[in-house]
Formats: sequence, C-alpha cells, structure tokens
Amino acid sequence: MTDNDIVLVTGANGWLGRRLVRALTQGHPEMGALGAGGRRVRMLVRPGETADDLIALGAEMMEGDVRDAAALRTLCRGTTGGTLIHLAGVIHPLRGTREFTEVNVEGTKAVVTEAGRAGVRRAVVMSSNSAIGVSHNPFEVFDEDSPYQPYMGYGRSKQQMEEWLRAPARGSDLPPVTILRAPWFYGPEQPARQTRFFTMIKAGWFPVVGDGRNRRSMSYVDSLAYGILLAAAVPQAAGRVYWLADERPYPMREIVDTAREVLRDDFGMTVKVKTLQIPNIVSDLSRLGDATLQSLGLYNQELHVLSEMNLTIACSIDRARRELGYRPLVDLREGMRRSVKWCLDNDIEI
Repeated sequence: MTDNDIVLVTGANGWLGRRLVRALTQGHPEMGALGAGGRRVRMLVRPGETADDLIALGAEMMEGDVRDAAALRTLCRGTTGGTLIHLAGVIHPLRGTREFTEVNVEGTKAVVTEAGRAGVRRAVVMSSNSAIGVSHNPFEVFDEDSPYQPYMGYGRSKQQMEEWLRAPARGSDLPPVTILRAPWFYGPEQPARQTRFFTMIKAGWFPVVGDGRNRRSMSYVDSLAYGILLAAAVPQAAGRVYWLADERPYPMREIVDTAREVLRDDFGMTVKVKTLQIPNIVSDLSRLGDATLQSLGLYNQELHVLSEMNLTIACSIDRARRELGYRPLVDLREGMRRSVKWCLDNDIEI
C-alpha cells in the first residue's frame, strides 16, 4: 500500500474491523512501518450501528450492507488505486442459515465486483478455518494445501466464497485477491461471547470436553490485523492464501489454564480451580443436533460452539511467515492479559 491509497474496510465495526481501523488511522507501535497510522480509511458500517470513536480518528463512515448494491457503489466511488479489506461476514446468524449464503457468498461477490468496477487495485478477504474443517486427530495441522472439508453451514459458505475468489473465470476486471484464514481469535474490544469465556472460567463452569488434549489455533486480534496489513502490502501475496494465527496451536486445557492464571495472578480475581469436565459424547451429540438444526435452516450458537469443543482445529503459519514476514505480536498469555485489561478498563464485568 502507498501513502496515497484509500483503504476500504467492510465489517469495520466488528471486533477485528475496529482494531484494523485503529491501526490504519491511529497507528500501532508493534507493527513497525505498517503501523505508522495516518491512512485514509472509508468504513462500511451496518445500518443502525455507530462508530463515532473511529470517525474521531479520521475514518470516513458509509452506512450500508454488503447485500445493498447502492451502498456498495457509494462505498467504492472514487477509489481507483485503493485497497479493499473485506471483513464483513456472518458467523452466528440471527435469522437462519440462509444468511451464510446471502452475506458470506453473495455479499462477497458483490463487494469485490463493485470494487473491481471502481478500479480498486488489491483486495484482501477474510475467510475462516471452517472452510477446511476440523479433526479428531490432535496431531493434525492444516496448511494452505489442505483440502476443503467444510464444517457446517458457515464452513460451506466460506468454501464457496473462496472457490469463487480463486476461480480464473470470475473476471479479469476484478482486483487481485489475497485470502486469509483465521481461527478463533481473542483480544481487546472483544464481543460479549468472548467475555463470557472468561466469566465461565472464573466461575469454574467452562467445559473441557474429553481429555482436553485436542488443539486449537488462536490468533491475537492485533496480530491478525498486522497480518492483514502485510497481505495488502506485499505484492507477491496477490492471488495467494494464508493462515494467520499465533505461533503454535494450544491444547484446549492449556487455553483454559492460561486464562485462569491471568485472571488470578495478573488481576487478583478469585477464580475457581475446578474445571467442568464432560465426556466426548456431549460434543458428539451436540454436533448431530447442530447438523440437524442447520439442515432445517435453523441455528443455535451454544449448540454449535459445544459441537466443536472436543475437536482439533490447528494450522501452520509457515507460509505467512515465509512470504509475508508475518510474526505474531504477542503470545497467548500476554494476549489474554490485554483482553482482560480491556474489559476492566471499560467497566465490563468478568
């Protein structure tokens, strides 16, 4: 990216989007030259939402939805030579599983196509580990050559999105695209569901399913924002796919133990030492129930999250490290400490 390029950010008012917009406008000292700030940013924010704090940092706000053609034309107007960072997507739908296709597939097609018409020169699109799926094998690690084995409706929508973005026939008038896959992420400005993770651990109610040795890749939210900036800046990243995560996957029990230690040792909270241990069959039955509901077009967030709790979702970041120069900014413990501190600084009870 050059200093004169405008950066379009969809999903700007989401957890990751807010951290990215802050890095682009305000800067981030841990991101080197890419974290200098001072960038011109135009945000797409869903109707009814506000982003006054980001506007105060200099970002332009456009109200609209990725399914709204008129809003996309307004977003992309006058952006020749700019960069699109497309983060908008539905993970946990409120109106049934049709939203996966409407937003994640058709919405992505619409925004990338409109950006191409406007002369945007590069696009970075956020995908997910769910396109590649899950594993019962705690030693399996996914890389960019792992085959698609999508997990449930969300994963299928991300696979369809990726396949369209990677298809040569999609049109030469569209900007070159870099696809990024992110696993479970954590850090400041977290939504309520992540705060609940800490609350349940504090109370001794967070479930570890099975023996807790299944591994999960995680990504500190600012590390993920840094990887996005690298993907947009490195010319060789055009047309490539990258996993972005922390340095290594963590056994589920380590994730829970680390959060417990941070709450207790760093912030002096009274934390229950017990862990809610439940058998594998609970997740296995939840997975069956989740699949049944989704086949009917219905969705339950708690059931979906529980269905994954005994599975491994682990990835390698070797390609991103080698081709982008990517490096995670902090480790798990420090990232969780910053996450908890943000909650307390903003009077969010854990």
